[in-house]
Amino acid sequence: MNVSVADEGFLIVISGPSAVGKDTILDCLLDKPDQLKKPVLRCITATTRSPRPDERDGVDYHFFSVGEFHAVVQQDGFLEYANVFGNWYGTPLSWVAEQRAMGSDVILKIDVQGALKVKERVQDALLIFFRPPSLEELERRLRARNTETEEQIARRLLDARNELAQMPHYDYIVVNDTLEEAVSDLAAILRAEHCKTRPRI
Repeated sequence: MNVSVADEGFLIVISGPSAVGKDTILDCLLDKPDQLKKPVLRCITATTRSPRPDERDGVDYHFFSVGEFHAVVQQDGFLEYANVFGNWYGTPLSWVAEQRAMGSDVILKIDVQGALKVKERVQDALLIFFRPPSLEELERRLRARNTETEEQIARRLLDARNELAQMPHYDYIVVNDTLEEAVSDLAAILRAEHCKTRPRI
């Protein structure tokens, strides 16, 4: 399949605070391909953290040892990588490039630090930030998960404030007040970007 530059897929970078609903929104979007103009693939991140009981290698993450991860770093094999809470995470460079060249849009779900690194390397990357309707609602969602200690919740809320301060660096903001509206907004953004008459750079 030959794909022209105009037909190359987008690189879409999604960021947002913990518990804002990034995974849920993306899962709903990918379950409705009829809303989109191009195939959309979610990039599987490499990580050195241990898999959780319900996670599968190559499906949820690519699970690497620290040595394996740094060997890829030495080969410039990651589009971006970072240490998050003591574990390394990286975006496979070759896979992203291959999928875009074949015409598919590729979605990366990464933190603000990683998103800005991607933008430096890929100028036409589309940055979309998911934000909660309020910090109070974000705190409610964090507590509802019942997976963090009080100290962890406080840290995540502090991180959220810092992440929200980076929103001006993003191309679009999607407020996750109701799931249906957030999914609709995200799909509308992608459709509109594919209808543009000018390049994104």
